[in-house]
Amino acid sequence: MLTKFSSAAALIVTALPLIAGCVSGGGYKPVSERLPALEVSFAEPAWNGNTIPAGQHCQMFGGKGQTPALKVGKIPAGANAIIVEFNDLSFGPLSSGGGHGKIGYWLKGADSAVLSSVPGETADLGVEGSFIEARALSTGQYASPGYLPPCSGGRGHTYVADVKAVYKATKQGEESRLLAVQRIKLGTY
Repeated sequence: MLTKFSSAAALIVTALPLIAGCVSGGGYKPVSERLPALEVSFAEPAWNGNTIPAGQHCQMFGGKGQTPALKVGKIPAGANAIIVEFNDLSFGPLSSGGGHGKIGYWLKGADSAVLSSVPGETADLGVEGSFIEARALSTGQYASPGYLPPCSGGRGHTYVADVKAVYKATKQGEESRLLAVQRIKLGTY
């Protein structure tokens, strides 16, 4: 669920209906060489950017990890979705491009939103308006149909999320565009 946040109150943002078989394959053309920065912070105090919270790692190491809920501000006009790419900077094959999966959230006309957490290691996100943009790039026993929570076994890997405001094409002939970006450090595990 997406919620608009302000200092006065939290309001529900109308989520666009999930569009079956979106036209875009996920390639987003930057609108400029220097994209504006989003404001991104954690919506839950357990996430602090230093250490991955207890239990928020993969099942292989006893966790039931979910994505952190994130507050996103300075969303530019024209954005219809937020894409969050999860990466493990300490493991080359999953260190960029959403190596741990890409989760999307539809939005409509909001300059700020709270992105709800979604479960890892499943294709069933259970959150209206959310979708899997791309599955984790992991294979074998680490394979995941969506988001792969931190799964280094506690070896001190650094995990980040690249948050992107986009216009995701919804009709034939439209171009998907990247409008703004920001990276947030999730922590180490």
